[in-house]
Amino acid sequence: MASTQQISPASHHGSGVPKVRLPLPTTEPRPDAPSRWNDLAAMRALRWARIVFGVCFAFNLGLHFHPEYAAHLAAIARQAGDAGIQSSWQAALHGAVWHVFSAIGVNEALALLFGIEALLTVGLLTGWAFPVLGWLGLAYEGLMWGVLGGGAASRVTIVYALGFALLLLLRAWQGSAWSDAALRRPAALRVRWAFWLTAILWATAAWAAWQPSLGMRLSQSLALAQTTASGWQAEWIAVWMELGHAMGMELLAVFVAGVVSLIALGLFLAPWLSRSSRQALLWGGGVFSLLEWSLHGGWGVWTLGRGDLISGAAIGALLFAMLLGAQDWLAEPPVAAPFDAQARRASDQSGVDIGRL
Repeated sequence: MASTQQISPASHHGSGVPKVRLPLPTTEPRPDAPSRWNDLAAMRALRWARIVFGVCFAFNLGLHFHPEYAAHLAAIARQAGDAGIQSSWQAALHGAVWHVFSAIGVNEALALLFGIEALLTVGLLTGWAFPVLGWLGLAYEGLMWGVLGGGAASRVTIVYALGFALLLLLRAWQGSAWSDAALRRPAALRVRWAFWLTAILWATAAWAAWQPSLGMRLSQSLALAQTTASGWQAEWIAVWMELGHAMGMELLAVFVAGVVSLIALGLFLAPWLSRSSRQALLWGGGVFSLLEWSLHGGWGVWTLGRGDLISGAAIGALLFAMLLGAQDWLAEPPVAAPFDAQARRASDQSGVDIGRL
């Protein structure tokens, strides 16, 4: 009986292969992939900077358990409340802080400050409760500025406050195990303000450095630092004092003031500098801050022979590390061209038909 089974044409050639057109469709490239990796690297650098800031806070907290620190801080607060400060609003602020201390009790107020400091230390080390703790840190440093009532120690609190401001602007808590914040780069304007706020700090330092008798003030500062330094740090300060006497202390002071002014100007212009110039500026500012820190008696820690806090120069170097990690965010992220599926299908229509194999 004749077979009525229809033989597929493909069976004459072994196995059927569907018709294929070239070019074959490919996966759409990800032009933002390198930028994404750079963002993750910047977030990682900022996390480490935040952790180092937390280590500094932990170190300060340990110093503040010094037996004489509470009495020392209370005496400073009382003096700030009673002293005649030139600015009336400063006098009113410091007086109000002291009245609050007196109302709730000095010991209770100091215990509250230590508790806030411990909470901030935990938050900085882990990224927990940020950005709320970042705002608390700003308020805490503002309160400490009111407690200290002016002077070098009060100016250091401004540097610490700027550290919290940079953490908030640059979203430095992203990616920590204790934070569920979404991973995203901050807006370019926020990063610019981080640079500009740091520039304002350095501009005020430059203004102070250019005041009259700058050579005499530098000589007195080094001499005072040497009296509170110990060991090889005193010898290191002596080297700079000898250098100042050799070239003229006035000339050395002018050089230092010029460097501070250039750093301030560079920070203001950072968004428009090339990447290499910006890196040189930030590395130079960090090294200069560390050098300044090394010339503080007792590394800026043992102020007046009592446990105080790490010098603002050391925190200044940390600020430059934050800016260095975030410098690529000064420009807006590149916008990838939208994928036009219809255009891709149209391009496929002109492919080569290779038929059946």
